[in-house]
Amino acid sequence: MNISKRTLVKGLLGAAALVASFGTVGAGYAQEVNLLWVQAMKDHPVHRLMQAGFLDKCKELGYTCEVVGDPSATNWDIPATLPLAEAALSRTKFNAVGVYGPDPAIYSYITKLAKEGLPVVTWHVLPPEGTVDGLKAAAAQDIAAAGTNAAIAIGDKLGGKGTVALTQGASNDTENAMSDAFRKTIAEKYPDIKVLETQMEGFEPSAAEGKAIAILQGNPDVNAAFGTTGNSIQTWSGAARKAGRDVVIIGMDYIRQNLDLVKSGAAYGIVAQPLYEESAKVAELLGALAKGETVTYMNVLPSKVITATDLDPYYAMLESAGQ
Repeated sequence: MNISKRTLVKGLLGAAALVASFGTVGAGYAQEVNLLWVQAMKDHPVHRLMQAGFLDKCKELGYTCEVVGDPSATNWDIPATLPLAEAALSRTKFNAVGVYGPDPAIYSYITKLAKEGLPVVTWHVLPPEGTVDGLKAAAAQDIAAAGTNAAIAIGDKLGGKGTVALTQGASNDTENAMSDAFRKTIAEKYPDIKVLETQMEGFEPSAAEGKAIAILQGNPDVNAAFGTTGNSIQTWSGAARKAGRDVVIIGMDYIRQNLDLVKSGAAYGIVAQPLYEESAKVAELLGALAKGETVTYMNVLPSKVITATDLDPYYAMLESAGQ
C-alpha cells in the first residue's frame, strides 16, 4: 500500500496533537486535589496557626482544602467534631483527610476513614508506624525533645537550683510525653532543682490562671514554671503578675500573644513547636497520597526554645499567615 509523504506527516501531527491533549487533561486532573482537615477545638489560637500553615501550603500547591471541627477554643469535643467531618465528606469528594490526633480517642475515626478508601495523615503527634490502623503518615516535632529542651533552658537559667511548677492543658499522649521528658531531664542534669507534681491547668484562661495563682500561693519557693499547652505562658505570666512573684516562665507555641509576652520580659521563652511547618507538611503529604504517590510515614521536624533575641523570624511567620 502506498502512503503519500503529505498523508504520513498529517497523520503524525494528528497523533502528536492527540497525545498532547491527553497530557494536558492528565495534568489538569492531577491538580484537582481536595483535602479535608479535621480538628477538634478548631478555634483555639494554636490550632488556627496550624490551619494557616495547611491552608497556605494548599494555596501554594493549587489544592482545594477545607477545615472542619468543633468551633470551641476551650472545649475539646471530638463527638461534636466528627459529625461536622462527616457532613463535609457527604457534600464534597475529598481525596485525602488530615485528622488531628493527640487524643487516642480519634484513632478509631482514622481507621474508619481508611476503610472507606481515604488516605489519612495526622500531625503534632508521631504514633509509631502500624499502631493506628490505616494511618499513612505523621508530621510533628520530637515531642520528648521539646520537653528536654525546655528543661535545659530552665535549668541553665536558674543556675541549677530552684523549684519548678509543671502544668499541662490536659492529660494526653503529647503533653504527657513532654512532661515526662522535662521531669527526667531535670532529675538527670539538675539534681538540685525540684519539680512539683504535674497539675492540669485546662483550656479556659481565667480558670487556668486561678490554678497557677493557687500553686504560687501554696509554694512560696517556686521560681520557675513550664506549661506544655499553648496558653501556658499567658496563664503563668498573669499568675506571676497578680501574685507579685518573679518566675522564669517557658511555655509552648509562637502565637503572637506569647511572642509579645517574651518580648516584654513577662515570660522567659517559648518552645517553638513547628506548628505552621508541620501543618504545611501535612498538605504536602496528603496531596502526594491523593495522587497515588508513596510518602515517608514518620516526618520529624525540629523545635527549640526561643527567647527575646530570637523572635523576629516568628513574627515574620505570623505576618505571612495573616496573624
